[in-house]
Amino acid sequence: MSLDAVVSAIAPVSMSQRENAPEAFAKELGESFKRYGFAVLADHGLDQNVLDTALERTKTFFAMSDVEKAKYKHTPEGQRGYFPFGQEIAKDAKHVDLKEFWHIARDLPEGHPYSDIMPPNISIDEIPDWHQQTYAMFEALDQLGLKVLSSIAIYLGLEENWFDDAMRDGNSILRMLHYPAQETPPPEGSVRAAEHGDINVITLLLGAEEGGLEVKDRDGLWLPITPPAGCLVVNVGDMLERLTNHILPSTLHRVVNPKPERSKFARYSTPFFAHFRPDFEIKTLETCISDENPNRYEQSISANDFLLQRLKEIGLI
Repeated sequence: MSLDAVVSAIAPVSMSQRENAPEAFAKELGESFKRYGFAVLADHGLDQNVLDTALERTKTFFAMSDVEKAKYKHTPEGQRGYFPFGQEIAKDAKHVDLKEFWHIARDLPEGHPYSDIMPPNISIDEIPDWHQQTYAMFEALDQLGLKVLSSIAIYLGLEENWFDDAMRDGNSILRMLHYPAQETPPPEGSVRAAEHGDINVITLLLGAEEGGLEVKDRDGLWLPITPPAGCLVVNVGDMLERLTNHILPSTLHRVVNPKPERSKFARYSTPFFAHFRPDFEIKTLETCISDENPNRYEQSISANDFLLQRLKEIGLI
């Protein structure tokens, strides 16, 4: 199959089908995930003003000096706040990624049982409404993620609300990503984001219209993913791959360095990493075990233990 033919196969799936034809939508979405580990969503219904405002605040923060930004550096155990340029490295990679980012997570009420695992968010003094505006984006993507998961549940033959309890108070993260312009050649071997699989359940990504995102197909070919304006990219994470016994695959992907004509432009994107609640036990779904697909994971693992194991592998703790 030619590259063009494969890329065109990842056609947008319209969320407008979800209300009128939920089974058909679930099948179309699920088949895209089963084939590529990725899907492209059109008509997602997110408030564009909420998205634009959050992105504007993000650009304001990353335009601050390194000294100013360093005041908000994350704590290793916290996974909240600022992660400086050149800190993250993909699992098994030899070179750091060329990016900096900020983590926003779920606000929990005082005394919540998960408070020892999920610390408070960090505010930015120089941007007084930072948390208000960016958290509005977190909440919008959190709700959209539940809708996507309800359709995945239908596809897997589960009750539509199967994921609701598993995701309740989940340790989800909105990552505000900045890939700086590359006006001088980058260090040899480093790219904006080396090939990796996501740790979480599903990822909802805005900002992929700027070129660079590539997905590794089954034959090892890298497919560029540049969705139409107004669309959102969704991919399966390692937790969902494990839960479904690899029926829904977590596919390796990367963000390559820009072409020369785009090297003077920064790239911004805002992946939302939807996570299970910390004490959810990831145990292979019975509907995903068969003679042809025997259970790969006899032992279950808590979502928090799985997360900590992977964060150590990529150098974030």
